[in-house]
Amino acid sequence: MKSFKDYANQPKQEEAASAEDLTKQIASAYHGKSNADMLKSILAEAEKSKRAGTLSNEEIENFYQTFSPMLDSVQRKKLRAIVEKLKQI
Repeated sequence: MKSFKDYANQPKQEEAASAEDLTKQIASAYHGKSNADMLKSILAEAEKSKRAGTLSNEEIENFYQTFSPMLDSVQRKKLRAIVEKLKQI
């Protein structure tokens, strides 16, 4: 994974296409890894970027808005909790 910011800061007009491309990129980057490994890696990268000042709460929210439609209600609720945790950093 390059950077969380690369994925979170997608232009609105290309949201549908970029969400599909982003899903493919993430799937490729984490092929063969467990959900726990993938989540741990994403959280670590996001936390690192947040602490470095290179990831804003708005970008975190944009990431959530991009991915949440692709998730079921349980997954969406978990992602929302993670987003809120990251925003507190």
